[in-house]
Amino acid sequence: MTHTIVVDLGYGDAGKGRVVDLLCEESDVEAVVRFNGGAQAAHNVVLPDGRHHTFAQFGAGTFRGVPTHLSRFVVVDPLALAAEAAHLVTVGVPDPFALLTIDEDALLATPWHRAANRVRERRRGADRHGSCGLGVGETAAYALAHPDAPRVGDVRDPGRLRQRLVAVRDRLSEELGALPVPDVDAVLTVITAFRDAVRIVDRGYLPDVLRRGRCVFEGAQGVLLDEWYGWHPHTTWSTTTFANAEALLAEVGGLAEAEGSSAGAVERLGVVRTYTTRHGAGPLVTEDPSLRLPEPHNGAGEWQGAFRLGHFDAPAHRYAVEVCGGVDALAVTHLDVPPSVEICTSYSAISHIPVESPGDLQARERLTAALRRATVGQSHRPSDWVLSIEEALGAPVILGTDAPSGAPVFHRTAVTA
Repeated sequence: MTHTIVVDLGYGDAGKGRVVDLLCEESDVEAVVRFNGGAQAAHNVVLPDGRHHTFAQFGAGTFRGVPTHLSRFVVVDPLALAAEAAHLVTVGVPDPFALLTIDEDALLATPWHRAANRVRERRRGADRHGSCGLGVGETAAYALAHPDAPRVGDVRDPGRLRQRLVAVRDRLSEELGALPVPDVDAVLTVITAFRDAVRIVDRGYLPDVLRRGRCVFEGAQGVLLDEWYGWHPHTTWSTTTFANAEALLAEVGGLAEAEGSSAGAVERLGVVRTYTTRHGAGPLVTEDPSLRLPEPHNGAGEWQGAFRLGHFDAPAHRYAVEVCGGVDALAVTHLDVPPSVEICTSYSAISHIPVESPGDLQARERLTAALRRATVGQSHRPSDWVLSIEEALGAPVILGTDAPSGAPVFHRTAVTA
């Protein structure tokens, strides 16, 4: 039994949803486990019959009937979750909530977090950090400052939940001014419906799932947006490497060892496109405005900004592999790449993107400034994209796709650590 952790080695939008869907189609999967992010995820899955859903909090294996578990590392937004479930019903998933479990320790995003997120981003003006405007980072920041931040388990106790919601409203309103949010009782009504619809579990639930069968861990955003390793301040308030998934697996491994059972092996799968993309502000060294590539599921957004395209950025993806501690294998999407796209193998001014001082945000800002000045050094048009990406990133490509639906171009035997 091998669990697979799926991580985007870029800035997000590499095709994690497509990859997870295919992994769930190929064999029995016990569950898809989400291990970071929240409602700002946008993992598109298109079925051969044309049905399409952008998975945010539900796992991208939902069309295959695979349950989703939202771990304690996910920021859960009940309002967004209800809207997503409603759309899933329209595309043929009759009871989405029956496929969902949520860890009681997961943070609870509220409308005040969302509103505060948008106020802050507006006030930054031309210096916007880049945001989806859904309050995920605001929720994480609030929890760091306030131990009484609302969590999913609080929905079981309406009195305590109300107190915590009032505290969120009052603190954020005092700091930022009046926020355009419904009153507390209206929010409580929605969250009560959420409580009645979902199954909330404690920390002992996931170990049982992982020991029952193979699981796919579905990451959100990309390593180059990581809260500690990304180009600060244009990052997410989320750990986007393998670390959270490995922490969950380590807990299970320790329990299994104590019980004399097995938690299974782990495969670390990195996902890249044949070209590098980025939503909104921040460095994109290989950006090329002349690239005109079809993009049915991404575009300019009010909060994210423009959807930007660049040539395959091997130095940045190598950096992502390095800060992740390596990958066992790669998945490459968009193999129908046009002749205009090249692989950038080096920058003009930076020989190697340094990994040091991940917790030093001032050092990360200096790196961001250096990357803004960097330009493409050497690049080439590969005759074999798969072989070239394997050589550039030092790992085998085991899955390749060239279309948003249907069979993959190839799917080789997995490589396990």
